Amino acid sequence: MSFMRALLLSALLIVSFAVPAHATSGFVALHDADPTIRHDIRYYTAHNFVGTRIDGYRAPLCILTRQAAKALRGVQREVLRRGYTLKVYDCYRPQRAVDHFVRWARDLADQRMKTEFYPRVDKTRLFEDGYIAEKSGHSRGSTLDLTIVKLPPRHQRPYVPGERLVNCDASGRFPDNTVDMATGYDCFDTLSHTDDPRVTGQARENRQLLKAAMARAGFRNLPEEWWHFTLNDEPFPDTYFDFPVAR
Repeated sequence: MSFMRALLLSALLIVSFAVPAHATSGFVALHDADPTIRHDIRYYTAHNFVGTRIDGYRAPLCILTRQAAKALRGVQREVLRRGYTLKVYDCYRPQRAVDHFVRWARDLADQRMKTEFYPRVDKTRLFEDGYIAEKSGHSRGSTLDLTIVKLPPRHQRPYVPGERLVNCDASGRFPDNTVDMATGYDCFDTLSHTDDPRVTGQARENRQLLKAAMARAGFRNLPEEWWHFTLNDEPFPDTYFDFPVAR
């Protein structure tokens, strides 16, 4: 190998290793920022609307920008004083995971998880109705999906792939240990809209408790999803990252 070729190869290797290190320097594992927040990272498992582990999820981790993790720690302190804990379902989401969602949505024959996650929505409408998109705020690192759990947390049994599915807004839906939010996580239905007037009583109070606590810490809610929040002053508002969810 010539000297110039070896020099070029070394430069390429340096660049290839430097890019991930630079890209992730503004991020932190939530567990390191606040180990008291519970995790239920659904896209690392088969218990999601696709029915399999999603591309890019190499560990059941919540990764966030440092700013978002710090703000969320403040929310956790508030809800702990009220007898609850936060539980995250998804945080930073690599672009390759979003691409996986898009491929799945275009495969109209794959409807194995329809009964639980989109029972009343025709799969041909997932893009048009806004449930699936080619870009996600999650890939910018300051958006997360979460809920609240009453302390002490009830036991949550593991999901068994192939088990009988139940509508995500039915009373007998999968027994998540969250407080009642009227629907399960990732329920593709208008009932998941945060302020849907059909949601009343304790479920409505629970949604508003989460929304208000997050707002006080600088997060805004996506009105179509009670679980979805973005930091107002996110540090990477125009950057969509694609490094994997891993240590």
